[in-house]
Amino acid sequence: MTESALRICPLCEATCGLTLTIDDGRVVGARGDHDDVFSAGYICPKGASFAELDNDPDRLTAPLVRRNGTLTEATWDEAFDAAAAGLSAVLSAHGGASVGVYLGNPNAHTMAGALYPPLIIRGLGTHQVYSASTLDQMPKHVALGLMFGSPVAFTVPDLDRTDYLVIIGANPLVSNGSLATAADFGGKLRSLRKRGGKLVVIDPARTRTAALADQHLAPRPGTDAALLFAVVHILFDEDLVNLGALADYITGLDEVRELARDFSPQTVAEYCGVGADEIRTLARELAAAPTAAVYGRMGTSTVEFGTVGSWLVDVVNILTGNLDRAGGAMFPLSPVAPAPRGRKPGRGFRIGRWHSRVSGRPEALSELPVAVLSEEIETPGDGQIKAMITIAGNPVLSAPDGQRLDRALAGVDFMLSVDPYLNETTRHADVILPPPPPSRSPHFDFALNNLAVRNNARYSPPVLALTEGPDEAEILSRIALVLYGVGVDADPALVDEQVISTTLAKASADVDSPVSGRPVDELTAMLADGPGYERRLDMMLRLGAYGDGFGAKPDGLTLKRLKAAPHGIDLGPLQPRLPDLLRTPSGLIELAPPPLVADAARLRDSLGHRSEGFVLIGRRHLRSNNSWMHNLPALVGGTNRCTLQIHPDDAAELGVSDTALLKGAGGELVVPVEITENIRRGVLSLPHGWGHDRDGTGQTLAAGHPGVNVNQLNDGSVLDPLSGNAVLNGIPVIIEPVGIESVGIESVGTA
Repeated sequence: MTESALRICPLCEATCGLTLTIDDGRVVGARGDHDDVFSAGYICPKGASFAELDNDPDRLTAPLVRRNGTLTEATWDEAFDAAAAGLSAVLSAHGGASVGVYLGNPNAHTMAGALYPPLIIRGLGTHQVYSASTLDQMPKHVALGLMFGSPVAFTVPDLDRTDYLVIIGANPLVSNGSLATAADFGGKLRSLRKRGGKLVVIDPARTRTAALADQHLAPRPGTDAALLFAVVHILFDEDLVNLGALADYITGLDEVRELARDFSPQTVAEYCGVGADEIRTLARELAAAPTAAVYGRMGTSTVEFGTVGSWLVDVVNILTGNLDRAGGAMFPLSPVAPAPRGRKPGRGFRIGRWHSRVSGRPEALSELPVAVLSEEIETPGDGQIKAMITIAGNPVLSAPDGQRLDRALAGVDFMLSVDPYLNETTRHADVILPPPPPSRSPHFDFALNNLAVRNNARYSPPVLALTEGPDEAEILSRIALVLYGVGVDADPALVDEQVISTTLAKASADVDSPVSGRPVDELTAMLADGPGYERRLDMMLRLGAYGDGFGAKPDGLTLKRLKAAPHGIDLGPLQPRLPDLLRTPSGLIELAPPPLVADAARLRDSLGHRSEGFVLIGRRHLRSNNSWMHNLPALVGGTNRCTLQIHPDDAAELGVSDTALLKGAGGELVVPVEITENIRRGVLSLPHGWGHDRDGTGQTLAAGHPGVNVNQLNDGSVLDPLSGNAVLNGIPVIIEPVGIESVGIESVGTA
């Protein structure tokens, strides 16, 4: 019998509502949910492929345990026992600090990935924590933390109300938005233009978003921070600064003015490859627009001055009076964010509370740079990583110098992976515990609601019941039970109940909490019946910004109310939130934090040093999300290809046609060439997440279209010093025509 079910898409940051078609206990189709309060029926190719992902025959359906050197299927009891034995042996010999943890991108798209890994890390007591964040958005976290006191106080463009939008280093028509959760981003940009607004895109490539824009500026990769500083210079120099309602909540204005003196448009124009008059015009138009917002993404983060560039995005928004006002850059309010408690100073944000053991790289947001993971595994001595836990990650493909990390992972004493695939990373595991497919998993966007361009709340219970094995929450809970010494066979519900008890006790003791002074037992009894993850979600909703305060506000949000609204609850447009959300020691926006001021001097000194050779940037595909979407027939082919884009004039001068040899600090690749005028001269583009050509993996389709691993060109030695983010864009490379002697260096990627 055919039936329908609703589900939030877990495949990218747009979080679109889907209507799934179910036939005989199996998802057979997906279309957009036209009644979804956030996405209103929008769907992209990834969402439309939900059924293929859910039914992928290469997806692991049983655990794998290494026996006599070979990964073989095992029962769940056998696998949990093997995981417990392997972890216990390392903990007994070396302690929890010797265990490294890597969290991949998909953790941001699952309930379990948000709720349980922090408990595992805490149970280990390790500082060896790594994630995709230091390959992606860590510069933004650090900039926000230093300015506002919170590394998750994200600003997003108010797309539905702005008059002037600048997109720098982002391609949301392809990415669907990133660090700005917006279903149908392209439709919102078209609406902006229809209502008479202006769209400016700053990107070295003429992307699909740039092609839609009223104006496209194409700077040299890695120069965004200097260009933004030149905009700041003009705002001060021409007396265009207008702080508006924020005037009384800002400190450091004079310091920023002084820093900007060295970044006049004529000074940075040659360095950036953008005309001085174009920069002046951009600054003047931003200042004159009724409302405006600057939105930066990967191109401003994964570069040498990523934190400075991320900071300057919001400096410009502040100086033009567009931060925290309708039509500008605003702060979303997630339904699980703590209830507003008024203005109060906080502890602020610091980096470098500890450093990596080998090269001394500073911690940021309790993580170390993933670029140092290999050396932390390889280098003997106190604190050496002896075991690894990976959760939904594939750093062999996503991190710099994957060949080195590949070798390093092969040498750990024990490796445990929670992952649905046997991929380039998990092939090194001693135990793989596969979570169930999305249709059999719940969904609530803990992280992405904090980035939504319109406040909303939506929850998807599992569409289909589990047929065998535990859900991901139980898998991760059982790992936590081992680390806390309770034992893998204990009731996994203990984990959630302990979290609930601790959280409610803290809330009850807080005089500013909506449940201040109330008995914990009374509050616990009010939570919804159901699995532990639902009880925790109910607790967070009730304590949250829109919550019922456990009965104090009868019309407030609870899980019961959310379940009664299967298409979601619209919580309205973004609203001003300053100064209440500030958690800096001063209680103000600290516009010139000392670490950023110091790194701005480094940027100034770099202006006279411009590489004359080719530089490489990445590329996003609409039908791809890093390395985990290359095994679905619907998403293979078309523009989703691992090719090296090069300008026709550059190709002609070099004598490059079908293939090229590309050399970087980390290695060499032979790459298929795509000649296009949609990229500026001197710049090459190769997408991230490919290189499915290693033995011992289980993704058949991906292996048939392997592509090449762009990160192998990168040795990981160059990082943004404040955030530890790997420099993945604007890296110098050498390109040559392929000769007979070049063939065989590494397989040419097919697509």
